[in-house]
Amino acid sequence: ALMGAGQVKEAAQLVASSGSALRTPQTIARFQQIPAEPGAPQPVFQYFSTLLEHGKLNEQESIELAKPVLQQGRPQLMEKWLKDDKLHCSEALGDLIMPHDTAMALSVYLRSETHAKAIQCFVQRGEYDKIVPYSTSVGYSMDYSSMLSQLLFSNPQGALDLAKGLVSADGGPLIDIQATAEAFLSSNRVQETTAFLLEALKDNKEEHAYLQTKLLEINLIGGAPQVADAIMQNGILTHYDRAHIGKLCERAGMWQRAAEHYSDINDIKRVFKNSHQMNPEFVVTYFGKLNREQSIALLKDMMSRGPSNMQVCVEVAKKYNDELGSEELVKVFENAKATEGLYYYLGAVVNFSEDPVVHFKYIQSACMLGQFKEAERVCRDSNIYKPEQVKEYLKNAKLPDPRPLIHVCDRYDFVDELTEYLYLNSLLQYVEVYVTKVSPAKTPQVVGKLFDLGANEDFTKRILMAVGTACPVEEMVEIAEMRNRLRMLQPWLEARVATGSTEPGTHNSLGKIYIQMNKDPKAFLTNNMFYEPKVLGPFCESLDPSLAFVAYKKGAGECDDELIKISFTHGLFRDLARYLVERQDLELWAKVLTKEEGEEGDIDAEKESQRRQLIDQVVEWALPESESADEVSCTVKAFMAADLPGELIVLLERIILQGSDFSDNKNLQNLLILTAIRADHTKVASYIDQLDNFDAKDIALICVSESHMLYEEAFTIYVKFAKPEHTTDKEEQIEMQVLAMGVLVDYMKDLDRAKTFANQVDEKPVWSKLGNAQLEEKMAADAILSFISAEDASEYVRVCAEANEAEIYAEVIPFLKMARKNLQENLLDTELIYAYAKTNNLTDLEKFVNGPNVANIQNIGDRCFSEGLYNASKILFKSINNNSKLALCHIHLEEYREAVAAASLANNVSTWKQVCFACLKASEFRLAATCGLEVIKYPDHVDDVVTTYSDLGHFDHLVSLFEQGLGLEDAHIGIFTELGILYTKHVPEKVMEHCKVFFSKLNVSKVVRACERARLFKPAVYLYMQDKQADSAVKTMSEHSSAFDNDLFLDAIVKVRNAEIMYKAVSFYLTMHPMLFTRLMEVLEDHVDHSRVVNQLRRTGDWALQLGQAYMKTVQKENLSAVNEALNELYIEDEDYESLRKSIDKFQNFNMIALASKLATHELLEFRRISAYVYRCNKKWSQSIELSKNDRMWKDCIDTANESADEETIEDLLRFFCETSEKECFCAALYTCFSHVRPDVAIELGWLNGYHHFIMPFLVQNMRQTYERLQVLEKRTQPPKEEDAQDQIAQTYGQLGGFGNGMLMLENGGGMGGMPGGMPGGMMPPGQGGIDMSGFGQAGMPNGMPPGGMMPNGMPGGMPPNMSM
Repeated sequence: ALMGAGQVKEAAQLVASSGSALRTPQTIARFQQIPAEPGAPQPVFQYFSTLLEHGKLNEQESIELAKPVLQQGRPQLMEKWLKDDKLHCSEALGDLIMPHDTAMALSVYLRSETHAKAIQCFVQRGEYDKIVPYSTSVGYSMDYSSMLSQLLFSNPQGALDLAKGLVSADGGPLIDIQATAEAFLSSNRVQETTAFLLEALKDNKEEHAYLQTKLLEINLIGGAPQVADAIMQNGILTHYDRAHIGKLCERAGMWQRAAEHYSDINDIKRVFKNSHQMNPEFVVTYFGKLNREQSIALLKDMMSRGPSNMQVCVEVAKKYNDELGSEELVKVFENAKATEGLYYYLGAVVNFSEDPVVHFKYIQSACMLGQFKEAERVCRDSNIYKPEQVKEYLKNAKLPDPRPLIHVCDRYDFVDELTEYLYLNSLLQYVEVYVTKVSPAKTPQVVGKLFDLGANEDFTKRILMAVGTACPVEEMVEIAEMRNRLRMLQPWLEARVATGSTEPGTHNSLGKIYIQMNKDPKAFLTNNMFYEPKVLGPFCESLDPSLAFVAYKKGAGECDDELIKISFTHGLFRDLARYLVERQDLELWAKVLTKEEGEEGDIDAEKESQRRQLIDQVVEWALPESESADEVSCTVKAFMAADLPGELIVLLERIILQGSDFSDNKNLQNLLILTAIRADHTKVASYIDQLDNFDAKDIALICVSESHMLYEEAFTIYVKFAKPEHTTDKEEQIEMQVLAMGVLVDYMKDLDRAKTFANQVDEKPVWSKLGNAQLEEKMAADAILSFISAEDASEYVRVCAEANEAEIYAEVIPFLKMARKNLQENLLDTELIYAYAKTNNLTDLEKFVNGPNVANIQNIGDRCFSEGLYNASKILFKSINNNSKLALCHIHLEEYREAVAAASLANNVSTWKQVCFACLKASEFRLAATCGLEVIKYPDHVDDVVTTYSDLGHFDHLVSLFEQGLGLEDAHIGIFTELGILYTKHVPEKVMEHCKVFFSKLNVSKVVRACERARLFKPAVYLYMQDKQADSAVKTMSEHSSAFDNDLFLDAIVKVRNAEIMYKAVSFYLTMHPMLFTRLMEVLEDHVDHSRVVNQLRRTGDWALQLGQAYMKTVQKENLSAVNEALNELYIEDEDYESLRKSIDKFQNFNMIALASKLATHELLEFRRISAYVYRCNKKWSQSIELSKNDRMWKDCIDTANESADEETIEDLLRFFCETSEKECFCAALYTCFSHVRPDVAIELGWLNGYHHFIMPFLVQNMRQTYERLQVLEKRTQPPKEEDAQDQIAQTYGQLGGFGNGMLMLENGGGMGGMPGGMPGGMMPPGQGGIDMSGFGQAGMPNGMPPGGMMPNGMPGGMPPNMSM
């Protein structure tokens, strides 16, 4: 109505809002039929505009809109609508856009998934590299070989791009590499072939070795050796035939590449004849690839061809010195007489080599070439060469410059030979140079050799004066003395002294000269400060012993042994005595005073006589002459050390008691008493009385030592010096009294005498000393009295310990009270409390505790508690509010109510527990329950309560206690759990109810274990299910029939975590509940491995397979081999061939060959047909046809042969039909297998058997096909015109894609037409130009046919419907 009224806009709005109901082709036609009004747009455009505003056009609308828009030349509108997704993309729309805009058409084809047309667009646009990725991504298959064949003639570069994409496709190459390379080469496309093979062989696989070889060969032979060189340079190919390529490189003049590929040394030598044309760096590097023997042989060969190769050979020798060995390399250069090369080679390695041969040969070659500086440097710096060998060479060479020889002889101490060589060859100036500049320290050796050679003394003196102080004196003097030339050195030595030299050697030598010349030697020995007495002393002994004594005395102790020896030998005792007193050296005294015993213990009489003479000289002369107290003291000490007490006592009595300057000397008095202590202790008491100036304390300590034990003498000393006339200081007097007390108690152990002495002196320190001694002797009571007398509490710790040990608590109380007056110590108060407790003085105890004190009440309370003093402990714990301990005291005193009250004040779980258990043992159940409720609030102590109640057998009270505990405000999970466990043991009928009511407050694992121990499996299963432990629930129901419930089991089995449980459930149901098996598998269908289940059914028995048939049918949709085979067996057993055929058609995942073999001998025809069908599906054509022949199923035979596409099989079938005179079958086979039957076979069989009429349709169709193929070939090979090239390419691809004339040929499976000369793949035959590809295998598709009997466009071939036989 709206359209009739001319309301086009409104009509369009109505159609747009109606959805898809009115948007039909008829509606578009009606809008197209409405005439346009002048100045207004056409109605159909208004209609499309309205639809575009409302959304997207459908397929027909998009096509109808595109036609006028493209006719008007406005493709930009189409592009905009496509971009906004307003058009429905389809193949027809793409075909409309194609002539106007290829890119836009490609976009439409891609969106509409029109793959063939999309690929045509890629070809037309020249985007060959996109074809393969696109085809792969969309899963589209096509005949790439024919496309490549076409492109080779029209667009070689495009063919290359396409081939690269095909060979690099994901999942592997989509074309045969050899066949494709052959195609490129047959068109003389060497460059394209190279590019393609480089892409195809980039993975460098070993199986492509032949192709790699051909790639390099075609470039080396085809005139592009630089390309092959670049390929080898990149190293991307490694599996080619290296020997073959090496020969080709050699022919091409690529010497370096040829050398790289050869491994035989003869080939390498031949190539290296051109080494002058090679890069020297390459030559050097190349030697690194050869072994040692090859390298040496090649070097010899190169050096034999003249000096042109010497430089590079030197570089090789330098670099590979370590690998080839310097000895062999030296032989190479020496055999070639290349001294200069040897010099340069060795010069590079000599600084790093440790081979003596290298260093010697370098010195030799340097000398031969006149490089004396280098020879000198090596001789001077090297430590490697053999010095004897180098020395002999240099001496025999007689070089004009002897400096190399000088360095060798100097370093390795060939000085005598060097001096002789220089002297005999009149090279005296070099002798002087050597000793002055090279090695002045070797001057004595040089001078000694000159002495031996009889050289002029003036020359020798000149050398010495020139060297001066640099010459070592001792060695020089020794050499001169050996040759009796010492006096010749006097001017030289005096010159050294004049320069201020203080060297001992110089002065020693000069002294020897003066002593020999008797030139005032005593003055020299006395006044000279630099000579060595040990040197001149022995020198003088044979000349004058007194001079020797003077020299030894000058040594100041260094020559004491020599001095003593010469004194004893020549009787110089007085001089020796004076020397000994002056030296004041105890060690020196010991040497002369100590008696020496012989081997048998006898004393040497002569030496003893000499010793007595020396002692007499000391006593008579040396010591009386001395006025030094130190000298006297040292001498006395020496006598003591020499164990001469008798002589020492006499000497000291003369000095001290008979009056002298040293009578009051404290040291001497000490020494006299000490000597008497050691030698004659009977005189000690007399000396103590007579002498007053000695060290009393030290002497007393020596008296009481273990070695002497003169206790009375020591006590006498302390008592004497404790008197005011000897000691004025009061404190020192008391100290002496204490020490005297120490002698009595520590050494004499006379406590009675000590007590008497203490009463005499009545001094507090003395009483303290006595108290300590009494403590040591375990006289605790006496010690306490002594300490009280001393008012000394310092030893209170020991006193308390001894009192506790002796258990004299009443006696120690006064001491503790005395001690508390001066000390405020924890131990004193604590021990006083303990003493009160032990004496049961509770009144004083309570009074003391309540008063000020520093006692450790807690510790003493614990101590009293541990000793069973509970009343005292109660007082102590009550005073410090230790209610926990107080409660325990009440328990021990059997005061249970007071104990509960104290526990409530303590509010400590351990206290509650102890009180609870005590009340329980006393049968105070109400009090025990009160305490128990407080204990079970703490989870860690619940087990203790349960154990105690259980051990005492109070189970009812225990259950009642936990039932009361459920009402606690802070009841925890342990209470509910433990009550559940108790129910399992004592009240099993309440378990299930308890679990259901308090499940959320239970420790499920504990309660479950308790249920299982009590064999209450239903509550256990309930708890498992509630706790989501489906595995355990299923296991329990499986193992215990009383707990089994089918619905609960099925609910649990799908929730298990361990899949093995499901398979155990299958076995369980098969065994225990077979009638419920199907229901179980319905539940488990999505959770189990059906193959495994089927295997379980097989192991169970045939009845189990029958039972599971319904289940297997249900899961067969998953196409599992085990399921398929089991069902097929059941179908065979039931002789249900229809179900078997359907199963095979739908589900082919099983051992088809085994099934076919099994059915081949079946008694029923249909099963044998199935066997043939299975063989056919598995491409076992001969077995299938034989079975069909046996059963005379001719149609099956023909269909199988056709499907095989095997000419031999089809030909055998045709002959079989001829033999059996099955004419109709023969004709049907020709019709069905037309594509695979050769015309000559058909004609032959028809002629032999007289079947002319039966083969005529085949011949007619064959001629028609041949004709059409020739036509296509002529059109294809016709040279295209330049302006129509693009159109012809599009037409070619249209034919390839099946968009040609639409004619279908009589063939079952399309063949590729258009191949010239019938050659495979349309390639040129060998020998007609291009490179010989005879080495390539004929790979690829036979006769250019696509696989699978498909037409190029993917359409299956067949007989047109209007064709008939």
